[in-house]
Amino acid sequence: MIQAELLRQSRIETVAQSLREDIGDGDITAMLIPEHRISRGQVITREAATIAGRSWVEEVFRQVDPRVTLEWTVNDGDEVSPDQLLFTMEGPARSLLTGERAGLNWLQMLSGVATTCAGYARRVAHTGVQLLDTRKTLPGLRLAQKYAVTCGGCHNHRIGLWDAFLIKENHIAACGSIANAVTEARRIAPGRPVEVETENPDELEQALAAGADIIMLDEFSLVDMKQAVSRTAGAAKLEASGGINTDTLVPIAETGVDYISIGALTKDVRAVDLSMRLDTVG
Repeated sequence: MIQAELLRQSRIETVAQSLREDIGDGDITAMLIPEHRISRGQVITREAATIAGRSWVEEVFRQVDPRVTLEWTVNDGDEVSPDQLLFTMEGPARSLLTGERAGLNWLQMLSGVATTCAGYARRVAHTGVQLLDTRKTLPGLRLAQKYAVTCGGCHNHRIGLWDAFLIKENHIAACGSIANAVTEARRIAPGRPVEVETENPDELEQALAAGADIIMLDEFSLVDMKQAVSRTAGAAKLEASGGINTDTLVPIAETGVDYISIGALTKDVRAVDLSMRLDTVG
C-alpha cells in the first residue's frame, strides 16, 4: 500500500512538473482575457468510466491559482455514464483556462487506468483472486498510476525495488540456486516478503522447499497451475503471470491461484474522453 505522505509529495512534485512543461514562462493566450474576468466551468465525461484523480486536479488549480474553487459531483472509484457532470469550477477566467489542460490530463489518464482495472476486476469477481499491477508504469507517474489501480478495484504489487523481494531467473543464476537466493533475502531484510519466479513444476518444488512466501507461476499452463494450487495447499501464495489478457484472465482466475499480475493495467493507458465548458460570469 502507498503511504499517504509519499503519495502527497509525489502528487505535488509531478503536478508542478506537468504545469512547467505546459505553461513555461506564461500562458500568452490567456492574457487575451481581461485580468478581472470571472468565469464558471463544468467538466463532463463523454464516455462511461471509473473516476480517479480528483486530488491531482485540485492540486493543479491550487498551484495555478488558489482562488479557483471546485465542486465535485463524483468521488474517486465512482462509475460514471456518458455526458455526466464530474465537477464545476469558478474563478479568474485566465486561471481556469491555464489549468484546464493539465487538470484534465491527470483526470483522464488516471481515470483511464481505473476504468481498465475495473473492467478486469469485474471479469473475475466470482473468484477469490486478487489482480495486481506491476512496475510497468509510465516513467515518473508510478505512484499516481498505482493509486488509480486501487480506484478500479485492483491491487498494488511492489511499489518499487525496495519494499519486497521478487527473485527472478537472473537473480537465481547469480546466487547459484533458489534456496541460496531465498536464504540471502531473509538475511538481508528479515520480515520483507520474498517472492520467487518459477517457470516449471520443478522450480515450484524448489521454491516451496526454500520457504518462499509467494511463488510466481510464469506462463504455466492451466493444467500446471491447477496442479500447483493442489500441491501448494496454502504453504505459499501463488501468483500467475505472463501474457495474461482478457481472453485468458478468467480461466486462470478459476484455477484457484491467489494473485494474477497484469502489466496492461498501467502500461497500456487509454485516456478517458473529458470535456470542459466555460461560461463567463463577469
